[in-house]
Amino acid sequence: MTLIYTRYANNHDLSEIMTIINEAKLFLKQSGSSQWQGSYPNEETIQNDIRNKCAFVLVVDNQVAGYAASIIGEEPTYQKIDGSWKNKTPDYATFHRLAISNKYRGMHLANLMFSDLISIMVSQEIRNFRIDTSRKNRIMQHLALKHNFSERGIIQVEEDPKDPNRLAYELNL
Repeated sequence: MTLIYTRYANNHDLSEIMTIINEAKLFLKQSGSSQWQGSYPNEETIQNDIRNKCAFVLVVDNQVAGYAASIIGEEPTYQKIDGSWKNKTPDYATFHRLAISNKYRGMHLANLMFSDLISIMVSQEIRNFRIDTSRKNRIMQHLALKHNFSERGIIQVEEDPKDPNRLAYELNL
């Protein structure tokens, strides 16, 4: 039986997380996406996530298999949207930097991590969620829709000058 769970990340996980992030950058590049093709996300980003207690790892049989950040509070890039948010309260969690290790690709573990993140946030009284992704990141679009997120419009990000447009999704429980 395989043991799979999500927990808060710590500094001991950093090298494994960076390997996963770098694998995801290459995967996105190979899929034709300009998302994550600059310096973002970098080690400093992940260290900040860990320090701010919003970093999570998916663990499979004691191995770090995935990473994501779940940030509670207003996301600055979501202030301006070509579309509209259904829930306008600042009490929401934004999922960022979700990535699964190449060793575990194709095993649908992102579904488990997504579900775990929602459960963890609900246990903290958060019932509203947002996420954004590139038009070329079909996997993240599929994950969002599979978990009942609704597409709400387009937001702009600074870290991707080639394609700053991101599809924005929202889930309200």
